[in-house]
Amino acid sequence: MKTLNHVLFCYLSLAILSCGSGKSSEQSAAERPIANKFKIKQLLEKNTCFACHKEKEKLMGPPYVEIAKRNYSNERIVELIYKPEPENWPDYPAPMIALPHLDKDELLDIANWINSLN
Repeated sequence: MKTLNHVLFCYLSLAILSCGSGKSSEQSAAERPIANKFKIKQLLEKNTCFACHKEKEKLMGPPYVEIAKRNYSNERIVELIYKPEPENWPDYPAPMIALPHLDKDELLDIANWINSLN
């Protein structure tokens, strides 16, 4: 009987935990775990971010460490990728092109990594 109670308790606990926290996707995006550097590198290559950005060096666009210093939220970074605001970075020769076709979840992982550099 004691074993049966223990098993029932475990199943109930798992059922409750699997229901989720009820937080909105915006809240959970801010609390994303930081993806490992290998995954981030793959995402940056896949989305051609390296063509204009590097972690610590200025290229056509600002380095990721400079973006991190702006303290944008992860969601704001994604917004700026979808619809750039060149006036935010007047010292760069060419404005960033809009990239609305990129996957939001991948961009949130990238944004979260960028913010971890600060």
